[in-house]
Amino acid sequence: MCVLAVCLMVIVLGINFVVVGVGGSDLISEKDAVSMFAGESASSGSGQADESGEEGDKADRPDCIIVLGAQVKPDGTPSMMLADRLDTAIKLYKEGDDGQVEYNEVKSMLEYSKAQGIPEKDIFLDHAGFSTYESLYRAQYIFGVKSAIVVTQKYHEYRALYIGQRLGIDVKGVSAVDVQYYNQFFRDVREVLARDKDFFMCIVKPDPTYLGDKIDISGDGRVTQ
Repeated sequence: MCVLAVCLMVIVLGINFVVVGVGGSDLISEKDAVSMFAGESASSGSGQADESGEEGDKADRPDCIIVLGAQVKPDGTPSMMLADRLDTAIKLYKEGDDGQVEYNEVKSMLEYSKAQGIPEKDIFLDHAGFSTYESLYRAQYIFGVKSAIVVTQKYHEYRALYIGQRLGIDVKGVSAVDVQYYNQFFRDVREVLARDKDFFMCIVKPDPTYLGDKIDISGDGRVTQ
């Protein structure tokens, strides 16, 4: 029994090592993310014209910012964790020459972002992103997202980026402000198990709970509201 428990622990931690290592390779700074939206090289930020006369590398500009959901307060406003994610995404939107923002924790995130001056047409709501895996699957399948900046807390970012990579999305991650949230220890323990679960989900790649009609992420986000 003891040997079995040790073997299981090694497997669990080994999978976590893979997810953190692979996902962590796509974490970038806010500055680099802003450069990508501005059509500049994230590494140099030069924005110099290439041989074709185009400024920067417009082809590498992400399709959208994906903000993964979190708890909402009983009064319908975002929790501190969710607000930190939203604030990070809003900052990227405003400093990065606009773009589209996709949310999967719908009404609260919509109202918060509108209050910060984000146009409704640039806010896409995912009403059926019931998990990190489903949110990223639907981003690719329903909204046609090929590249994205994913915003969440760093402990969650590794798994989100790993899933995005395995689903064929060119993802980069910008972590929200890193603070010690209430009950963070339990979130960290849960995340260890979640990484293992989604590691295997990315092998099997089951359909999410709901699919539905496709929506063009380059269009008007109000059709999702």
